[in-house]
Amino acid sequence: MTTDALTRTDPSGLAGDDVLRDLAGIPADSPVDRLRDLRPVARREAQAAYDLLFRPADDAEVGIVERLAVATFVAALHHHERAVTHYERELRAAGGSDALVAALTDEADAAVTPGPVGTYPEPGLAAESVPAPPYRATARDVLGERLAAALEHARLLVLHPRDARPERLGALVAAGWSSTGVVTLSQLVAYLVFQLRAAAGLSVLHTTPGEPR
Repeated sequence: MTTDALTRTDPSGLAGDDVLRDLAGIPADSPVDRLRDLRPVARREAQAAYDLLFRPADDAEVGIVERLAVATFVAALHHHERAVTHYERELRAAGGSDALVAALTDEADAAVTPGPVGTYPEPGLAAESVPAPPYRATARDVLGERLAAALEHARLLVLHPRDARPERLGALVAAGWSSTGVVTLSQLVAYLVFQLRAAAGLSVLHTTPGEPR
């Protein structure tokens, strides 16, 4: 990864944070939490990636409010209430307005669709294509063109990534995103998908009868 989001190499001042555990609703030092200690590198890197993406040393290309707004939107697309609460709180702390938070929730409601959807470019898979319902952010007066384009891109990557094409990036460029910003934005969405799915899996493990608690 080669973007500004990964320029910070010393998140030691944030030691003790474990956002993935918090999103999963797992108590510290619970059996499931201790199971994670069997993979210390994975545990450490999951938090380090969060720190680098949401507490960057340089957010000139993708501002912290933009990052947290996209995260709130992606969490809402996943119907992950703990994550929505977390990212909304962080967004407000970073200066995001109540109007912005409300707009993100409304946009996620309008953007979500059952999946998998998308159109396969390969002729042999064409019969399995399910065109994704169109989505265009409507609260552009609150979001601005730049963030609106970011949400549309995030929805593409989360719900119908098979439709990703180089030409789809044109909307981001037209809205003012640089090539570095586009890469950072895409990495941010990819991390969020991992984080939310990992949190959901850990939560199920924690709450399933007969499993470690």
